[in-house]
Amino acid sequence: MEIKWIEDFIALAQHQSFSRAAEERHVSQSGFSRRIQALEQWVGADLIDRSGYPPSLTAAGRLFRESAEEVLLKLYDVRAVIRDDHRLPGAGLQIATGHTIALNFLSNWLTRLPPPFREVRTRVLPTNVHDSIVMLANANCDLMFAYHHPELPLHLDPAKYEHLVLGHDALLPVCRCAEGGGPMFRLSASARGRPVPLLGYPETSYFGRCLSFLLQQARSTPALQRHYESDMAELLKKMTLAGEGIAWLPQSAIEGELARGELIAAGGGEWRMALEIRVYRDATQRNPLVSALWKSLQEQDEHGEN
Repeated sequence: MEIKWIEDFIALAQHQSFSRAAEERHVSQSGFSRRIQALEQWVGADLIDRSGYPPSLTAAGRLFRESAEEVLLKLYDVRAVIRDDHRLPGAGLQIATGHTIALNFLSNWLTRLPPPFREVRTRVLPTNVHDSIVMLANANCDLMFAYHHPELPLHLDPAKYEHLVLGHDALLPVCRCAEGGGPMFRLSASARGRPVPLLGYPETSYFGRCLSFLLQQARSTPALQRHYESDMAELLKKMTLAGEGIAWLPQSAIEGELARGELIAAGGGEWRMALEIRVYRDATQRNPLVSALWKSLQEQDEHGEN
């Protein structure tokens, strides 16, 4: 039995909707249903009456909910005590974010914080978007940084998770410069009709979703052949510099390479995707340090300083 099954069950009991509960738990509806079934198998009885709409708790479900909520509260309390003991000494922040933001944005942003917050001890936890969201939802971090595009939202409840826009970035197709100064590859079939090697992202990653969206919206689909795949843009950058193909890379990660002429755009502006850099917090968490920092960031945003 896993704790997340109990959390799923309580979410379902509260929402009386598999789809809404699955969205809150950041899992697909089919995956959510399987986890509820796994919990029922562990308990040895049906907890959910699925014969009507909305789904309701069975007698066993109502009995299990009483104990489940009590057990979770005790576990959360113990976890809070342990976390306090293992946090950085003094006032500190735990930040979850993707590797690209951690490498190319966060360090500069931290040094630009107002003096009262510049001395705060900070622990950065680089991970993928899904795990960052889970960490935020489970109170395993104080702040979460993530990319945002209006067509590819993260589906965080705005009533609970506040956000601020701290910066901007862009995904753009690049490749190594050829000896003549032009691009080694272009976003079209070569003169001989050979497809261009693509250094891409897994479709389940956020940048993978961005690339899929770009290609779906394109007026004409370029001839691309997936040559290498990674969810880390830094690895794709190394492959691109080695001349292995075209990659859509964050502009913040390649500004130096573009300026030195080591990389060059492999397509026009229609292949560029603008992205916001957002910071999220759980507004229900009462952390004085985070609240004070958030107020300061809001004031900066109002004065156009972000």
